[in-house]
Amino acid sequence: MVKLRLKRCGRKQLATYRIVAINVESRREGKALQEVGFYDPMKDQTYLNVPAILHFLEKGAQPTETVHDILEKAGIFKKFQTNL
Repeated sequence: MVKLRLKRCGRKQLATYRIVAINVESRREGKALQEVGFYDPMKDQTYLNVPAILHFLEKGAQPTETVHDILEKAGIFKKFQTNL
């Protein structure tokens, strides 16, 4: 099963995160199938590769709670519903 989850990057006290599609059994910093976005909580910046995210959601990938909130804030689920 594939999940969309955060992968921690950056240094101590200045964490940034990549949003990745990754196998459930992999570690947090494990090898990802594809990087589909970027999230910086300090600057509150988000970059999302929308076509890649929609592709993984259509294939049955499940986002974690945090990634779900980020995607919902960006309006991805509205686009996902119209593509079905």
